[in-house]
Amino acid sequence: MTLTPTRDTFEIRRENFDDVIEFYAPGLKKWETSEWKPTNARRFLPISVTGDACALQCDHCQANVLKGMISAKAGKDLYEIAHRLWESGTDGILVSGGSKRDGGVPLNKHMEAIARIKRDLPMRIIVHSGVVYPDVAEGLADAGVDGVMLDIMGADETIRDVYHLDLTTVDFDQSLALLAARDLTIIPHIVIGLHFGRFLGEHTALEMIAKYPVSTLILVVLMPLTGTPMAGVAPPPVSEVTEFFALSRETMPDTKINLGCGRPMGEMKKELDWGAIDNGFNGIAYPAEGAIAYAESRGLTPRLYEYCCSLTWAGDGYQEVSIA
Repeated sequence: MTLTPTRDTFEIRRENFDDVIEFYAPGLKKWETSEWKPTNARRFLPISVTGDACALQCDHCQANVLKGMISAKAGKDLYEIAHRLWESGTDGILVSGGSKRDGGVPLNKHMEAIARIKRDLPMRIIVHSGVVYPDVAEGLADAGVDGVMLDIMGADETIRDVYHLDLTTVDFDQSLALLAARDLTIIPHIVIGLHFGRFLGEHTALEMIAKYPVSTLILVVLMPLTGTPMAGVAPPPVSEVTEFFALSRETMPDTKINLGCGRPMGEMKKELDWGAIDNGFNGIAYPAEGAIAYAESRGLTPRLYEYCCSLTWAGDGYQEVSIA
């Protein structure tokens, strides 16, 4: 695999996909622009099976992302939570949570509830698994989840120094292999700049992911969060990030690639969104002001969905929202 793109990546997109670009705004946070104001903020919501607890306390997050999730901790029944959400207008959930010391999210005790939700309720379920072990892969397959998300790291140093795990890249490769062996829908994420704002292992992670039949590759960019060890870290330069966007499209020409929720705000967000469009991405979560119009100027037809950008294969099963 080359380290720099060699072809026009927008043309690669045109060769492999129709001229449609999807924009996503799940109810993970309050968001709107002049181009799009979502109408049902409860359509897709996140649930944490550990509340705001995480054993790893990774340097880039320290459980901050869990604080805005609905808690299923302290004996709360996941099925009852999902049923209550469905009655109030939710038709999709992300089941996530903090990690255990082995890098996996403690999902096993919730498998029966997940299976019951899939059996009894018209809801989509995406699971954030963390590192995957055989019993988890088997449980998720048996439960019939709609997809499995996990971060993939390509540098042992990042796994050790950022995630505080005594694991290697082999464990993340094995996670993908276990999910693929069970024919699960795989939605891997790469956090660009995860190693304290610099590239380390992203290219290896991309090469690893490209070996497997993944549904959608989600790229996100380090967001320095207040109160974490990376609060003062600058994300990688836009030029380096967009070059990786291009490399990703060239490496996985016929796989959907989306720009996910996590990325810096302000002018950098706009530049990243424009870069994602120019490099042939299929979708963007929470698009910057003007991104929808820019996509149209490039000959793309926008479709707007109020659910997670990992559900790229389920568009017909959800309401398509009209552009403002």
